Amino acid sequence: METIALTDENTFPDEAVLKSVLGRGYAAYTRLLALYEENGLVHEWRFYRDGKAWLCKVQHKKRTIVWMSAWKGYMKATIYFPVRYLEAILGLSITEESKERVTATKNVGKTRPFTFEIRSTEAIAEFEKVMQFKLHSK
Repeated sequence: METIALTDENTFPDEAVLKSVLGRGYAAYTRLLALYEENGLVHEWRFYRDGKAWLCKVQHKKRTIVWMSAWKGYMKATIYFPVRYLEAILGLSITEESKERVTATKNVGKTRPFTFEIRSTEAIAEFEKVMQFKLHSK
């Protein structure tokens, strides 16, 4: 079973650390950062004691849009939606596999997490559709 990387509170996830953890997936991570910048989003790495790992929070103004975590070789990017948006999300032009994945995911409180494994830049197109939906929803 895979485990989250970046669990040492004293090791900030700078470029060198992220390159070593993500390997080939680092190019996709830098593309994500560019996508965030293009959309006026800011990101911040912080160590969260409850999860015992470094997480990256991506925000538009004060609203959290994406949570990211580093894993060996890839990033996980999770977008949380109010459950009432599930049908609208399923109506997006995303793959059936992604629709099945989000449908099978359990709610977290009154929200539904939609998690993407960003291993390559090809995975970003679908992630961007869901991110844009989150950005433009209320």
